[in-house]
Amino acid sequence: MPTVHVWVRGTLLGLAALFLVACASGAPPSRLGAYLGGAPGEAGQAATPTQGPMRAGLVVISDTGAPDAAPALPDEAVNRLAESLRQDINRFLPSIKIESILPSEGIAPGDTGKIRELGVKQGLAYLAVAVLSSTEQEYPMTLFLGWTSHAQPGYRRDNWSLAELAVMDIATGRTLLQAEGRGMATLDRPSAPGINQWYPVIYLRPQDPERRWWPPTYAGAPNTLRVVAMNQAVKRLIIGLQDAWIQKRQAELALSGG
Repeated sequence: MPTVHVWVRGTLLGLAALFLVACASGAPPSRLGAYLGGAPGEAGQAATPTQGPMRAGLVVISDTGAPDAAPALPDEAVNRLAESLRQDINRFLPSIKIESILPSEGIAPGDTGKIRELGVKQGLAYLAVAVLSSTEQEYPMTLFLGWTSHAQPGYRRDNWSLAELAVMDIATGRTLLQAEGRGMATLDRPSAPGINQWYPVIYLRPQDPERRWWPPTYAGAPNTLRVVAMNQAVKRLIIGLQDAWIQKRQAELALSGG
């Protein structure tokens, strides 16, 4: 009977977790508009240049201003994501050339003017502004060792990450292109450390539940979770940017009669 009780409890908690995933499909909320004001709403109205790629700088902002926001990513992780984003944009969107990564220190919501000044100082005509944000929720979870009936009390932490990017015309402040990508991962950890053969462990749920990561340390596991989820969000952001660019060019060609 104890084994049955543990199984039922674990099943109910698992169903609760799936419910939370379904309810949080729109989390976290968009934060790009907080930095660019009304500009994101004007995406698609500003015409794109037809001669050569847009040479731009990249600013990556790690945002924690939304209600229930997760802690910011470590600076080292943000720097790696910025470099990865620069390389992917240059590789997969030949119409945009990211020439430099600009510092985001001191930029707060509402600092649209300060963001544009960064580009002006660098002599750039365009600026790609990326905002990274995430939301987390942790709840009790029965964990099993080696997929057996041996149960261990623990916790599951869900992270929903959002990567948003807008390409801005620095002279006008208007947005030429805008997209987002979302990622989700979970961290299972026992109430007490020391079971490192199985836990803590990070899964990509629900899209790839068989793929997992073992964080290097118990204490640093939440940071590893945030990095894994945000990496997934950035990958989807690149796909979103490609789609947004194709749709924009098609719309412009249709208007011009081309």
